[in-house]
Amino acid sequence: MIKQLSKFGFIALLLLPLSALATDLKVGDMAPDFKLQATDGHFYQLSDYKGKQTLVLAWYPMANTYGCTLECKSLVEKGHLIREYNAVYMMASVDDLEDNQAFAREQKADFPMLSDPSKETAKAYDVLNFVRVASRVTFYIGTDGKILKIDEDINAKTAAEDIAANLAELNIEKENPESTAP
Repeated sequence: MIKQLSKFGFIALLLLPLSALATDLKVGDMAPDFKLQATDGHFYQLSDYKGKQTLVLAWYPMANTYGCTLECKSLVEKGHLIREYNAVYMMASVDDLEDNQAFAREQKADFPMLSDPSKETAKAYDVLNFVRVASRVTFYIGTDGKILKIDEDINAKTAAEDIAANLAELNIEKENPESTAP
């Protein structure tokens, strides 16, 4: 009996990550709306940006880990490249708010870092992986709420430069075109 229960438990453990896949999002789909609290204490939701700005939502696995620290530092040091566009960028994880707040303070993050401890938004975006943290995936969401690009090939060290290049490739308008003149 115990042996059968062990087999059942093992099979259930293998199937657990599969049950977490709530959607199979692709370019052109409407992005799932969300309402998450950020490190600045405010709540952010996708619908706030509809008709206004492109939203770059960068999911990361866990605060204070090597790759996530590199990605955050890139966004802090070179975020001005992204701010040239009519876009807003945020990082998101399934970490508790307190962990993300400490991480944001330590890295001097000047952008919202969203917390999704219930993992509901991570499930909706299909980024929750087998260890129950978010995979490193960046979503580019247009002003109409549709997904413009899903980037799963993230280089944490050059995250800001890569986001800016993707915004240019997606033909997102510049915030103030005169500011880029020589």
